[in-house]
Amino acid sequence: MQAVRWLLILLGIYLGLVVAFESLVAFIGARQASQGLRPGESWLVVTTTDAKGPADTVLAGVESSGHLYISSNHWLRGWYRRAVENPDVEVTRAGERRAYRAVPVAGEERDRISRDYPLPFPIRLLTGFPPRDFLRLDPR
Repeated sequence: MQAVRWLLILLGIYLGLVVAFESLVAFIGARQASQGLRPGESWLVVTTTDAKGPADTVLAGVESSGHLYISSNHWLRGWYRRAVENPDVEVTRAGERRAYRAVPVAGEERDRISRDYPLPFPIRLLTGFPPRDFLRLDPR
């Protein structure tokens, strides 16, 4: 019984760390989006829309085989749901804003991107092992 109690305590501490880390990441992303990014940074801002209007999210973009990809690596993924529901997005990258269509990635393409850009184990641990989904950004 004592072992179960300790296991539950450790699980509670771990879940608390995941919530704290995810909250910190969300706060930093919102702050970066509201303040804007400096030209030349490797980050991009994705503007998605829904019934409430546009929303900006700061993400890292990766390039592979001539395509630009973004991924949802966290449990907080409202931007991803908005992009899937309304795939016409705007991306601001290196100070330039362009229109894209967000296309969900599956199969071999998804496997290739996952292999090319693995998420380090410490990050997966801190984020609570969320599912990782990719979107390809096709220019419109």
